[in-house]
Amino acid sequence: MATLQDIGVSAAINILSALIFLLVFAVLRLQPFNDRVYFSKWYLKGLRSSPTHAGAFVRRFVNLDFRSYLKFLNWMPEAIRMPEPELIDHAGLDSAVYLRIYLIGLKIFVPIAFLAWAVLVPVNYTDDNVSIAKVTINVTASDIDKLSISNIPAKSQRFWSHLVMAYAFTVWTCYVLMKEYEKVASLRLQFLASEKRRPDQFTVLVRNVPPDPDESVTELVEHFFLVNHPDHYLTHQVVRDANELAKLVKKKKKAQNWLDFYQLKYSRNSTVRPLMKTGFLGLWGKKVDAIEFQTAEIEKLSIEIASERKRISNDPKSIMPAAFVSFKSRWGAAVCAQTQQSRNPTLWLTEWAPEPRDVYWENLAIPYVSLTVRKLIMGVAFFFLTFFFMIPISFVQSLASIEGIEKLLPALKPIIEGDFVKSFVQGFLPGIVLKIFLIFLPTILMIMAKFEGFTSLSSLERRAAARYYIFNFVNVFLGSVIAGAAFEQLSSFIKQSADQIPKTIGVAIPMKATFFITYIMVDGWAGIAGEILMLKPLVMFHLKNFFLVKTEKDREEAMNPGSLGFNTGEPRIQLYFLLGLVYATVTPLLLPFIIVFFALGFVVFRHQIINVYNQEYESAAAFWPDVHGRIIYALIFSQVILMGLLSTKKAAQSTPFLLALPVITISFHLYCKGRYEPAFIRYPIQEAMMKDTLERAREPNLNLKGYLHAAYAHPVIKESEEDDEVESNEAFETESVLVATKRQSRRNTPLPSKASAPSSPSLPEVQRNNHQP
Repeated sequence: MATLQDIGVSAAINILSALIFLLVFAVLRLQPFNDRVYFSKWYLKGLRSSPTHAGAFVRRFVNLDFRSYLKFLNWMPEAIRMPEPELIDHAGLDSAVYLRIYLIGLKIFVPIAFLAWAVLVPVNYTDDNVSIAKVTINVTASDIDKLSISNIPAKSQRFWSHLVMAYAFTVWTCYVLMKEYEKVASLRLQFLASEKRRPDQFTVLVRNVPPDPDESVTELVEHFFLVNHPDHYLTHQVVRDANELAKLVKKKKKAQNWLDFYQLKYSRNSTVRPLMKTGFLGLWGKKVDAIEFQTAEIEKLSIEIASERKRISNDPKSIMPAAFVSFKSRWGAAVCAQTQQSRNPTLWLTEWAPEPRDVYWENLAIPYVSLTVRKLIMGVAFFFLTFFFMIPISFVQSLASIEGIEKLLPALKPIIEGDFVKSFVQGFLPGIVLKIFLIFLPTILMIMAKFEGFTSLSSLERRAAARYYIFNFVNVFLGSVIAGAAFEQLSSFIKQSADQIPKTIGVAIPMKATFFITYIMVDGWAGIAGEILMLKPLVMFHLKNFFLVKTEKDREEAMNPGSLGFNTGEPRIQLYFLLGLVYATVTPLLLPFIIVFFALGFVVFRHQIINVYNQEYESAAAFWPDVHGRIIYALIFSQVILMGLLSTKKAAQSTPFLLALPVITISFHLYCKGRYEPAFIRYPIQEAMMKDTLERAREPNLNLKGYLHAAYAHPVIKESEEDDEVESNEAFETESVLVATKRQSRRNTPLPSKASAPSSPSLPEVQRNNHQP
């Protein structure tokens, strides 16, 4: 059990670590040779060039202007200064709304902390239940627990203050959540209305196209949409299984990088030809000339790529029963994406197409019928991963304590019994051990999400984030609170009668707050400060810059700005919401540590979003309903926990009044779900029509088909636009169309539209040759 001294040692270590990280970053960001690492976003936008300094050679690498070091903390006010509308234009709505998660944490917990410290801390501290429990029932406790609900004896009238505060905290949290949901929904609609033209605004993804003996998938899709959306269908792009081609292209790119490396090495020392081993990772095998080997490998892969590209183009089996279908207007796409297309609801399934950057192409080749099975398999796998992961975490956590280390290594007892070492082990080691154990979890969860078959990067990250949150809830929170508290009080469980066990648990659960305080400082203070240092991208950039960079394009490719990483960042933030809401009425001492996390995280990630991160996609804050829902679940759980605690404290008079809180919270959640969530899952027809009307007025000669022609072609098979592109004045052709088909029963259906005629695969060859736009 960590004491106040242990918490102090942990705080000193983590504050010192955070300050070191921030100071090192403040110095490194001023050096010219690090400019592309710490300001990579501006380079990618073409708004910044490499700093040039005349004079000494060293000035090209080191900033010798000592006056600039006096303003090394200027990055903090600069990060906060940019207004939100400008931030949205600069980085996108996803990034701006992600920062609002930190802001909502401050809005919720700053007033709650003020109330809790003004009311609950004096109420808790002025009693003496913990001191009595130490003597009478041999419960392990520390001075910190005198500030918690554990210090109040059973049947005390003081529990009414906790009840009133629980209502106040719930009302305030719901109010902030409602205002924030309303604001974010408004920002989303405003962003979609003001956003520039994008291919996904006109395009839907069609899945589960039924097989047809008379027509190919390409012909069937065109025929279906010409018949059922005759005034709005424009063009389509079938989905091809190009996964094998993508692997070959990736392999060739890797070989080309090695060839560039060896050629650069040879140019620096032309007396010795570079050699390499052909075995695994170059560790063993026959030694060969590296340049000749990589050149031959590239030539071989080029032949294989050409062959595979030809196979994909000619083999009907490479075409999947799915397509990206584009329309002449946003209105037409909105109607198609949000309606049922056929009598059978399992066929012709339509959804909004992700933006081209957001498409996860590997999963488009997965047959739709296998998706349910894949999700079932991953659901079972995640269940076992979550619950079996508690075993190693519990084992390692038990060793990260004085008793555990002394039991495993008795020889270390004289050393770890020292005051500082003991404080280090109890106040710092458990948090860092848990942090280390969670390092590989995001990668595992992302692999599981990819296996399930989600077709966009945003949906992959949201799925992985949801499971990361569940994992944190079960293992980090429940595993630490319930199992950890029970293990710590195991000796008292054995020696006391059965009717005393609930009382011991009621006292023990709040005591686990000391562990979470240490975890918050390790993960939320030092961890956030370490984020801004970007040590891995910094080292990788300089290694690439030294060994591989020959041109300005090479230098740009060497930059790895990264992105927000919603699948890891958001679940971590949600854990702090959970801890804050649960312990607000139980152990208010936790709240200041959480407030520091939200404040530091807001400043650090605002700087990263403005200067470094380059988002892979833009979903227009589609993740916000998940954020809102998880805070609501944390609030409900905190109410249930408080009811359980009061029941063990035999507060029979006050406990029933808590029953209304979950009902009120669930009702509030249902209201928000009905009022605001539709803005995140549907696109209003009115908004689509307004945007279409404005665009027609501003660009009457827009060649929309040319704009959408190859927007959703697979990146590895995308070809240049054809010379015989449709004229721009045909983009909004709306006259009645006739549809050609190969089916004998439909030979009398009308002719094709002018918009799709030149490239229509369903036209007979003679008719296609005779048709002129």
